[in-house]
Amino acid sequence: MKVTMKNSTKKIPMRKCVGCGEMKPKKEMIRVLRTMEGDFVLDATGKKNGRGAYLCRSQNCLEKADKNKGLERSFKQSIPEEVYEHLKKEMSEIDPE
Repeated sequence: MKVTMKNSTKKIPMRKCVGCGEMKPKKEMIRVLRTMEGDFVLDATGKKNGRGAYLCRSQNCLEKADKNKGLERSFKQSIPEEVYEHLKKEMSEIDPE
């Protein structure tokens, strides 16, 4: 009789930050979401419906994403400056730096 052990290591989903470009576990990141209506919001749960891009939980990475147009590339569209202002305000509530 042959007994095989199943590999019990769980795969950790990794995502790339559109600001700094680092690969990190999905749970450590925050998702920027484009809703069906075309609005952009932060999705802290990562479960909402819509197209998403990931950022590290820091104001720094959001500013880098603004400078290097990381969100524009992810969503394949231009993003108005007021969206960045709104995201910065939301991010400051999550990560008060």
